[in-house]
Formats: sequence, C-alpha cells, structure tokens
Amino acid sequence: MVEIVDAKFMTSAPNVDAAPESELQDEVVFMARSNVGKSSLLNALTNHKGLAKVSSTPGKTRLINYFNVTFIDRDDNKKLFAKFVDLPGFGYAKVSKVMKYDWEKNLTDFIAQREQIKLFIHLIDCRHPHLDIDTSVSEFLFDNIREGQVILQIFTKIDKLNQKEQNALRREFPNAMTVSSAKKRGTHKINKVIYNILTEESVADED
Repeated sequence: MVEIVDAKFMTSAPNVDAAPESELQDEVVFMARSNVGKSSLLNALTNHKGLAKVSSTPGKTRLINYFNVTFIDRDDNKKLFAKFVDLPGFGYAKVSKVMKYDWEKNLTDFIAQREQIKLFIHLIDCRHPHLDIDTSVSEFLFDNIREGQVILQIFTKIDKLNQKEQNALRREFPNAMTVSSAKKRGTHKINKVIYNILTEESVADED
C-alpha cells in the first residue's frame, strides 16, 4: 500500500519564471476548471484537511502553489519525495478580461515550458464530462506534452452518479480514473498510480 505520510506548503509562484528551481522531474500538476473539487482532492490524497484552501469563491486563487509531499510504500518502506503543484482553476468568468488573459497566459506558459513536470492530472466533474473548456485543455496538454511526461484524467465527485451512470462513464473513458473526495473513494488507488508514474513502474490495477 502506498501512502502520503507528509505534505507541507512550499511556495507560491505567479508564473513559470518564478517557479522554484530544480533539476528533478518530480512535479505532479493538478489542474481543473473552477469548482471541480481540486483542493478537496489534494487534501484527501495527502490526508491533510487544511493543505489546500477550499475557497467559497471559485477562481479566487491565482497563484501556482507548490507542496512538498513524501510517499511511502508500506510493502518495502521505500520513501519517495515529490512536489504537488496546484494550478489556479481555469475558465472562471467573473474576473476582468485583462486579468483573465494574463492569468490564462501564465497557466499555458507554465504547462508548455515547465520541464520539471512529470505528471499532469486533469480533473473533470463527472457530471459534466463533455464541456468545451475541458476538451480544449486536453487538446492543449496532448499538443504540448514533452517526452517522459504523462497525462492522467480523473473524474471527480463520482458519488454524485448512480452505478449505471458510473459504468457508462468508465466505458466511454476507459483510461481515466474516478474519485470521490467526500467518500474517500479512489484516493488510495490514485496515490499508487502517481507513485508508480513517478518511479516509472508499471501501474498495477488495484482497489
């Protein structure tokens, strides 16, 4: 079993130029449109309720937030150190056009230029799997991904769907994962997959 045993805020950056220097490709980027449950998932994965601030105002956070995390594989007590990167929610309309342009340019520059990113995690609300903005983000990721980088699609709030709806979603998106932060469903499996990608091991299919 893989767990995150420590998670701490590291720093915030307004853009890619201010991101922390590193020679390692050890960054896991979490990205989603506003109000999809990104902060709740970060807190659930790290078992740290206050790690990522859950804002009552979608789109409020406009900085790129870095967290140092420590994984441990309980089978062999092997530790792995990595960075979780919380990107601002995209697509929130209630900001000025100038601010929105600058904000989105900072995000796209970061995604396209940050070589230290190993894994992009694109979170999508399972109740709205076909929004144009998520399709655009997916296309942008695939167009800009570098060698050695990985994209993982995760559908959030899976507890909001009944079993028939869940099965249909999984058939349509067989390579995606599902999670419920509220119910703590899927979080252990996601941590295992992240760990395997960071260590470049084969991803085991486990519950």
